[in-house]
Amino acid sequence: MTLKTAQQTVDEWINTIGIRYYSELTNTAILTEEVGEVARLMSRLYGEQSFKRPEDAKRAPAQLADEMADVLFVLICLANQTGIDLTEALRHNLEKKTSRDKDRHANNEKLK
Repeated sequence: MTLKTAQQTVDEWINTIGIRYYSELTNTAILTEEVGEVARLMSRLYGEQSFKRPEDAKRAPAQLADEMADVLFVLICLANQTGIDLTEALRHNLEKKTSRDKDRHANNEKLK
């Protein structure tokens, strides 16, 4: 699925099953909540925090994928609401990073 297709698919879902978009402010709050859920799982899977129960650790990789998809879904909603073409935005962002950082990372001793 391309970003363009994802934006169209989410828009269709929102306008049929979801009835309508939440406000941009509400979706921003939901995005923050979803990013927090990703952070919680990342801190337990890859950081020093531990899971409360062993079965939580077993389910965590699948939950992480689902939470990342939630983040992407809400981000796509916000892009649709604000008229942003994510394909073009990502292309432009990568060009900016390439131009700005083409030597920076190669010369960073911390990355070697």
